[in-house]
Amino acid sequence: MGIFDFWKREGKESRTGAILVQNSAQAAWTPRDYASFAKEGYQQNVIAYQAINRIAEAVAGVKWTAWRNDTEITESPLLDLLKRPNAMQSGYEFLIAHIGFLMISGNAYMERVKVGTQTRELYTHRPDRMKIVAGSGGMPSAYVYSVGQRNVTFEVDDLGGSDIRHLKLFNPTNDWYGMGPIESGAYAIDQHNEAMTWMQALLQNSARPSGALQTRPDGTLTDEQFLRLKRQIEEQYSGAGNAGRPMLLEGGMTWQSMGLSPVDIALLETKYSSARDISLAFGVPPQLLNIQGDNTYSNYEQARLAFYEDTVIPLINRVADDLTNWLGEEFGGVELRPDLDQIPAIAEKRLALWQMADAAADLTINERRALKGYEKIEGGDVILVNAGLISLADAAAPLKLENGLDGKTIATLVGYDKKAG
Repeated sequence: MGIFDFWKREGKESRTGAILVQNSAQAAWTPRDYASFAKEGYQQNVIAYQAINRIAEAVAGVKWTAWRNDTEITESPLLDLLKRPNAMQSGYEFLIAHIGFLMISGNAYMERVKVGTQTRELYTHRPDRMKIVAGSGGMPSAYVYSVGQRNVTFEVDDLGGSDIRHLKLFNPTNDWYGMGPIESGAYAIDQHNEAMTWMQALLQNSARPSGALQTRPDGTLTDEQFLRLKRQIEEQYSGAGNAGRPMLLEGGMTWQSMGLSPVDIALLETKYSSARDISLAFGVPPQLLNIQGDNTYSNYEQARLAFYEDTVIPLINRVADDLTNWLGEEFGGVELRPDLDQIPAIAEKRLALWQMADAAADLTINERRALKGYEKIEGGDVILVNAGLISLADAAAPLKLENGLDGKTIATLVGYDKKAG
């Protein structure tokens, strides 16, 4: 590295970057268990599974457009790359996996494969296999991808460029890794999973509510008998997996029911409440996930519009900016933009806006075109009104003609008889 390169790098470093790293060139390990999030939050929870799929499919379904200096480019190698990023995946499948990893772990890693100086393929990788190697200036010095005992290292240059692109969600307590929605919704996911496990156990064990064991009035238990009975209850009759299991009684003992039924403890409502909390963590309206008991939106169309405006479109813009910053210069300064007009929920809202603009009588032609996203036209700074409409002042004023005759004189000349009508 030359002296000028070193100066350029020093000039771009944050003064606080160096204190983020205690041991330079050491891997910064993620503090969370990705396998647990993937298993309990995606594979075993239907609400989180459906929420992640809804978001990923919505983002993957967007149509990409390429722009250069506010001019749309109809053909670009970058657009072709996004349509077929590699031989094993279509662009749709690729983005579903990429966004899925981001929602589960808060981190998504994309690898580019170059032939010469041109990127020809893109791959997305599992976040739990990727580790960040901390650099001395607060910037990653490398990314290490590990499978078993085999490692692949991707270097990071002085300006932060690399064949790995790390997309992460905001994490207030970690400088290197993002935080996914599953982490904030972990309690709700655990509650929902436990409720499902409890209900399944009740069905399998001919469910009965909990209670107390009573001995005969003249019966007593030795310490050994008491401890054995206590251990038996804890091992064989406690927990969601043993809910409702019949108890074998001996020594004249009787069972006194004391527990509440699943209806009394509102188990179903607890399940639905946790389901709503999960949908809240992901930003998916409960109506879109068919969760009972939630009527936040008056209809399905409003819920779908809120889903796109509040969750999907911000995420699409994040992905577009990330890909543009990473690959845009390589493909001739191209900027990626999503074609939001192709999204049905947004198209319906824009149609309503256009109809409102066309019906407005106090807007110029160019103001209406601006609301529709079109450019101004020459002579468009005028307001068009219905030819049959006149102002209130003109309607109240006496009729005047160019020759000075008023309305009464004209009526007399044409023989109009006011009494005859």
